[in-house]
Amino acid sequence: MSETVTDIHQHALSLAQSARRAARLLAQASTGAKNRALQDLARRLAENRGPLVEANRRDLEAGRTKGLSPAMLDRLELTEPRIQSMAEGVRTIAQLPDPVGEVMDEWARPNGMTISKVRVPIGVILFIYESRPNVTVDAFTLCMKSGNAVILRGGSEAFHSNQALLGLIRESLASSGLEEDVAQMVATTDRSAVGELLRQHEHINLVIPRGGYGLIRRVTEESQIPVVKHFEGICHTYVDAEADLAMAEEVCFNAKVQRPGVCNAMETMLVHEAVTEKFLPAIGQRLREAGVELRGDEKTQAILPDVRPATEEDYRTEYLDLILNVKVVGSLDEAIEHIATYGSQHSDAIITLAEASAERFTREVDSAVVFVNCSTRLNDGGVFGFGAEVGISTDKIHARGPMALPELTIYKYIVHGTGQLRE
Repeated sequence: MSETVTDIHQHALSLAQSARRAARLLAQASTGAKNRALQDLARRLAENRGPLVEANRRDLEAGRTKGLSPAMLDRLELTEPRIQSMAEGVRTIAQLPDPVGEVMDEWARPNGMTISKVRVPIGVILFIYESRPNVTVDAFTLCMKSGNAVILRGGSEAFHSNQALLGLIRESLASSGLEEDVAQMVATTDRSAVGELLRQHEHINLVIPRGGYGLIRRVTEESQIPVVKHFEGICHTYVDAEADLAMAEEVCFNAKVQRPGVCNAMETMLVHEAVTEKFLPAIGQRLREAGVELRGDEKTQAILPDVRPATEEDYRTEYLDLILNVKVVGSLDEAIEHIATYGSQHSDAIITLAEASAERFTREVDSAVVFVNCSTRLNDGGVFGFGAEVGISTDKIHARGPMALPELTIYKYIVHGTGQLRE
């Protein structure tokens, strides 16, 4: 779809104004109405698996023509099992408590005035994302359940898939008596539309970008609206001197290979020098057999001679691919220092049987999620029991880690009095 610059400006303004109006109406909707819309959407997703796969096929064909990497194509693909999983995720969110109206705290003042701190929707959320069409459904369900209207701007590579999903979403809203403009999507692949939306601060309350470093950097620099960043996932796993090495092998393999093209995949494996002779040959062979390219420091290369040298830039890179840095460290201190220097405060793990080391790692590693004896791939809203997520915030603001229903609300204070005055 092609539009003139003037049309794009008007399109962005119209989306923002319509979303603002819809958000005010949705804020008054009952939990039952919101849950009916979600249950209806889950049913429509399950019943329309064939048409959704067909729409997705057009995007996959275009992606192959453009030369998208296998990891990117995997993120883009919608299979019938993935669609069924999306439907189950929607049902899960429908069953979760509605955060809107929750009294977070309540107290009385000496003058008899009572104060309540109550959760309320943020309002209008602009969600900008890449590749994975399932994010369209996750973003809508979480935003709508928490009382927010959402403007969706997916990547051009998933245009047909996202439009097909939006159609089902809006049908579900209408059938449940809710305003269809609670969910809207940018109807052009023109990149200038993002810039226009980022200037709609009078109507849009929050921007959540989810994608590569370039996308998030652009949004952060251009936005006139507050941004919650889902920055790079340069994730580490540290295999301690007192690790269960069989466990460490399984965890590290899973963290790198299970799905390498996602933000919580391990990019650097740190190994204590006391266990390198036992650990590195086995995990190295297994990773190579899985197609992983290894890059390591001199101590790693002394044990695994075919490993490419790791550079300073490598340690700062989110590969999102079957590439892994390996570094031998002499202590827990060195591992923590490496993570502090090169990490992105996303997801980091320690494998150890020493409680003191685990406790110190969790205390000193300043990441959104810190794991002990399990894979960084577990940093996920669904895995945490949140139903889904709109991203994993690496910011230090009201939301950090997987952003689900509570993180898509803000609060207001409600004060009750009996005629009290300021003295």
